[in-house]
Amino acid sequence: MNVVIKDIAKAAGVSTATVSNALNGRKNVSDSTRERVLRICAEMDYQVNHAGRALKSGESKTILFNFSDFDREFYLKIIHGISDYVYSRQYDLIICTSGSCDRFMSKSFTSGCIMLDKSCNDQLLKRKAQKGYPIVALDRILDEPNVKCLLVNNYPPMRELVQGLVRRGYRDYAFLGGINTLDNRERYQAFTDVLKENGIPFHSESYLTGDYREKSGYQAAKLLLIGERLPQALVCANDNMAIGAMRAFREAGVRIPEDVAVTGFDDTPLAEMLGLTTVAIPNYERGYLAAQHLIANIEGAQSYETFKIQARVVWRASVGSVGARS
Repeated sequence: MNVVIKDIAKAAGVSTATVSNALNGRKNVSDSTRERVLRICAEMDYQVNHAGRALKSGESKTILFNFSDFDREFYLKIIHGISDYVYSRQYDLIICTSGSCDRFMSKSFTSGCIMLDKSCNDQLLKRKAQKGYPIVALDRILDEPNVKCLLVNNYPPMRELVQGLVRRGYRDYAFLGGINTLDNRERYQAFTDVLKENGIPFHSESYLTGDYREKSGYQAAKLLLIGERLPQALVCANDNMAIGAMRAFREAGVRIPEDVAVTGFDDTPLAEMLGLTTVAIPNYERGYLAAQHLIANIEGAQSYETFKIQARVVWRASVGSVGARS
């Protein structure tokens, strides 16, 4: 059944008027309440139907944000950044996942789309863009008119992270990669480049494959635990997998970082709580910039050059130094 505004209000413990005010960026709603409402909208896949207004006015003034549904916690800061800019410009926002993006990517429903869902393939985006529909694509390169690409600059911070591990004495590595995305390829390339430059061998059997979920990191660590020996450092392509690996290690009595160092990528709230060394991506700013570029193009800017977002390494307790081991 379709989720309606009453369902969101009930789940959030607020009135329908408060949900409406939160979704429309009105100032009479606190930040904490609005974040709670946005989170529940994402969790319940709430979709607003603006077709009637669009048909009457000929202009929807509505932005679509489409994202993968496997890890909705990751997207909250991005959604917050998008919504802050969208509502400041008197646009509305629809949030959906891949199951419904095709039908909403139409000017009869929405003015443009911010796309962060790898299950929506490039051909779909090209087909929509060729009809004059504006798109901002996050974390993918697509050379197509009406598509603006915003990419995290993965390579430099991953180089810095791995070089920092090398300086701390780590010589034996495993890498836990995610699904085959541009992000994963760039992070792995930086990892292997640094090892090669430092004369550190890396063998294909030390590459483990996950799916960016915590469970896959847990399972990958279990595989390492049944081997003859652990690597000195496990470098993970995202925080969720690193957190899953840390849980498996600790359940087995393996000390972090004394027995194995672990690193991630993203800097989620849980990563900070657990002391995970990672790369921090400014996700609020990423969402804000995506909305800013999209609305500028909707309103005629025609700016389609690729924009790269910088990230930074955050060193925490999950990494020590080889010389400090006991």
